[in-house]
Amino acid sequence: MKLSLSGKVILVTGATQGVGEGVARAAVEAGCAGLVLTGRSAERGNALAKDLSKSCPAIFVAADLADPAATKRVVAEGAKTFPTIDGLVNAAGLTDRGTIFDTSVELWDLLYAVNVRAPFILTQEIATRLRDQKKPGSIVNVITMSSHGGQPFLTAYSSSKGALATLTKNTAHALRKNRIRVNGLNIGWMDTPGEHAIKAREGQPGNWLEIAEKSQPFGRLLKPRDAAVLAVYLLSDASELVTGSVIDVDQNVMGAYD
Repeated sequence: MKLSLSGKVILVTGATQGVGEGVARAAVEAGCAGLVLTGRSAERGNALAKDLSKSCPAIFVAADLADPAATKRVVAEGAKTFPTIDGLVNAAGLTDRGTIFDTSVELWDLLYAVNVRAPFILTQEIATRLRDQKKPGSIVNVITMSSHGGQPFLTAYSSSKGALATLTKNTAHALRKNRIRVNGLNIGWMDTPGEHAIKAREGQPGNWLEIAEKSQPFGRLLKPRDAAVLAVYLLSDASELVTGSVIDVDQNVMGAYD
């Protein structure tokens, strides 16, 4: 079965790289009617929008999602081009390290602002417009396997993503009667530009990816495409009765031990 987003306009955050970019490209392949892309890098974002516009109308709105006003502006700007935004993918997120001992209050607040508050604001804005237009919709939150508890060096990140998982289920329940579906993807270890940057800061060897992939059950790390295909499924009518689900997208099984 070929997934279709025909007639649907999708807003994707964190669209300038990694999962967000992967979702945007997969949405175009699925025949979406339009794309609203957002991220912090205007250079990368405008280049991506120009590239995707060869196949699908696409605009880029530069925004720092740590700013509530800028977050709301993304939807308002998108609505000027596309009166109806049918789907939202909250792929943007900060992954800064920090343990319970060395995480500052400022870092905690920043991660919650981007990883939880921004998806809340965008969900509120999109859902309100869809409700008023009496149209169905679909929201996909990109979460993480660390939302199950996470590693000690990811205290704020894991906590913020755990909050996003709860927000996913809460809003899915609240929006059922409006036919607005909300689902989440708990992403495992993934080969992304962000992960490469983190490994470089940590002083890992240049071939860290090759070493890491040899240790994985399926012989590789997840790629953005793995998450993008599932996001498109959840955005499409093929999943029209799926809501409130948080799907583990990983090659390890939580709670299972050798």
